[in-house]
Amino acid sequence: MSDRTALITGVSGQDGSYLAELLLAEGYTVVGAVRPGREPGPFVPAAVSLVEADLLDTASLHRAMADVAPDELYHLAAPTFVPDSWRDPTETVQAVAAGTAALLAAAVAQPAERRPRVFVAATSEIFGDAGVSPQDETSPMRPRTPYGVAKLAGHGLVGALRAHHGLFAVSGILYNHESPRRPARFLPRKVTAGAAAIAAGQADDLVLGDLRAVRDWSHAADIMRGAWLALQADEPQDYVLASGVGRTVGDLVDTAFAAVGLEPAKYVTVDPALVRPPEATPPVGDPTRARRDLGWEPRYSFDALVAEMVAADVAALRG
Repeated sequence: MSDRTALITGVSGQDGSYLAELLLAEGYTVVGAVRPGREPGPFVPAAVSLVEADLLDTASLHRAMADVAPDELYHLAAPTFVPDSWRDPTETVQAVAAGTAALLAAAVAQPAERRPRVFVAATSEIFGDAGVSPQDETSPMRPRTPYGVAKLAGHGLVGALRAHHGLFAVSGILYNHESPRRPARFLPRKVTAGAAAIAAGQADDLVLGDLRAVRDWSHAADIMRGAWLALQADEPQDYVLASGVGRTVGDLVDTAFAAVGLEPAKYVTVDPALVRPPEATPPVGDPTRARRDLGWEPRYSFDALVAEMVAADVAALRG
């Protein structure tokens, strides 16, 4: 068992709650950073203590870092719903790029012997029109959204501060990852909740966009275990964390409806207004480095992930 302390930003989110559970099981003291006046989310374990900090308030970050003195820092807090970044790129860049810069600066400001190891969550959105698929850590990065641009800035900052200050800092390039804790506005939850509602007789159909769109889906618990393993390595480097398999939205639909014993063709319709232009480069990750250097292997299959989400949605409807 460990006697280390970990500080998590974004502890109230899907990823933060899974990571907190993992770290507690490993014997860590876990502290979650929350905005002043905010309550922790429903999935945050009771054993997690809280400290107030705001990514846009540099002084609060330095106070939190000094008070907690973490051995490991996991920066997961950021807007995650990509379409929102088009409505206000300014807020997205401030929250993602400036927030990451401030947090890294707070880590560097600690005494050299007490600097934490730092994991920063990046995203497959930094690749955009990379021109190659699957993508690995060396693939071209040509983001197509304000969110991707802001995340690429954070990714670059990790590498720059690692090289300049000798900070043990890792950028985890995370591909789509889901769970029953994923908010309902995200497509996979829309699909699993729709299948559950139809099976329960509470809905007649499910309207979606392009069923041919490709994504690389993993379970959030697997991705967070990869984040933890990245900070246990002897040397810091960046890692793609992904399943390595591209699946279509149609595959997701088929798997979700199979979990409730229904034929999707009878219930699923496509609204042309929801169909976006196809992506030039399918967003599929190559996790070879993480598997080779960290020994990271997913524990959830795609089918098991979707079945778990559908079962949770069915249980929620019954409840």
